[in-house]
Amino acid sequence: MKPSLYDHFTQYTSRSILFIAGCLFALSASDSCLAQCVQGIPLSFADIAESIQPSVVNISSSKTVGSVITRAEDEQTESPFYEKNSANCFQYRHLGSGLLIDAEGYIITNHHVIESADDIRVKLTDSRTFQADIIGHDIKTDIALIKIHSDQRDFPLAVLGDSDAIRVGEWVIAVGNPYGLSHTVTAGIISAKSRVIDGPYDDFIQTDASINPGNSGGPLINIQGQVIGINTAVFSNAPGNGFAQGIGFAIPINLVRRVISDLRHYGKVKRGWIGVVIQEVTEELAASFNLPDTRGAMVTDIIPDGPADIAGLFHGDVILQFNESGIQHSIDLPRIAADNPPGTECVLRVNRDGEELAVTIVLGEFPDSREALTPPEEN
Repeated sequence: MKPSLYDHFTQYTSRSILFIAGCLFALSASDSCLAQCVQGIPLSFADIAESIQPSVVNISSSKTVGSVITRAEDEQTESPFYEKNSANCFQYRHLGSGLLIDAEGYIITNHHVIESADDIRVKLTDSRTFQADIIGHDIKTDIALIKIHSDQRDFPLAVLGDSDAIRVGEWVIAVGNPYGLSHTVTAGIISAKSRVIDGPYDDFIQTDASINPGNSGGPLINIQGQVIGINTAVFSNAPGNGFAQGIGFAIPINLVRRVISDLRHYGKVKRGWIGVVIQEVTEELAASFNLPDTRGAMVTDIIPDGPADIAGLFHGDVILQFNESGIQHSIDLPRIAADNPPGTECVLRVNRDGEELAVTIVLGEFPDSREALTPPEEN
C-alpha cells in the first residue's frame, strides 16, 4: 500500500522531534558552560562606563619652548598643539588622561603626559577645571602622581581592582581622551599578560581595546567596574608604517599601587638595587662556562662599592635565584630586586665556576644618577 501524505508528515515530524531532543540533550550536558559564558558577557557596557567616567579626567599640560627654532620646527608650530606667544616663544600642549584615586584630588597619569610641563590643567566630567601640581613621577614605569590644586574634598574616585587576578580573554573597557575627544569609551579583551617591550621594568597588559594618543593615563577596567591597569601605549610599526591595529598596552594596577605609594611619600620610587651589570646567558656562554642550562643572569661588571661589590660577587657569576624567586632570564633580576625596599637583606643563589653557593647581600637604593650605574672604565 502506497504511504499517504499523512504518513510522510508523521515520519518527518517524529524524526524532527528526535533530532531536536538530541540537540537539547547535548546542550543540557554543557548547561554550566553556557551559563558561565552568559554571565561573563555583559549585555551592555553602559553601566560600567557610567560608573567610571566621573573619576576619569582630561589632562592638558603645556611647556614653553624657546624662540630659537629651525625652519622645519617653525612649520611644525602651525599644529594646533603649538601656540605662539608675544615673546616669540611657543607653548607646546600635550593632551592625556588621568584617574582620580581619592577625594582629595590625587590623580594617576603617565609620566610622558606631564613630563617637563610648566602648567597642568585638569578637567572633570562636570566641566570643572583645576590646576594640578606634580607630586612625583617615575620614568621607568611611566607613572606620575599629580594633585588638583584645590581645597575641595569631594572628588569622585575610582575603585582599584587586582591585576594579578586577570585572565587572558576577559572583557575590558578603556576610557580616555584620545585626540582630545573627551571621555571616549572603547571595549575589547585582555590579549596577553606580562608583555615586555623594551625595559627591565616592563610588565604590560596587552589589550585590543582601542587605545590612541590621548588615552595615556586613562584606566583599563574589568566588567566589575574595577581599574586593572593604566593605559600607556599603542604598539607602533616600523617608522613610516603608522600604528598597529588592536595592540595597546596598560600598566598593571598592582604595580601602579606600589609606585604611587612611594611617589606620595617620597616624590620618587625607592627601588632595591644590587649594583651589577648583567646579561642573558646564551647557549654559547652556557657551554663556555660549563653551565647546565641558560637560566640566570650573568654578571659582566660590578659597580665599585655597590651592594654586590660589598657582598663579594664576581665577574662571571651567574645569579640563579633571588630569595625564593628563580631567575629564568636576566631581565627578571632587576625587576625582582626593585620590588624590595633598599636596606633589605637578601640571599642570592649563584653559580660560580660550576659550583652553586649562597651569597647574602644588603640591597642599596637605585641611584638617580646614570653615572653611578656605570663601571669606571666606561665613565
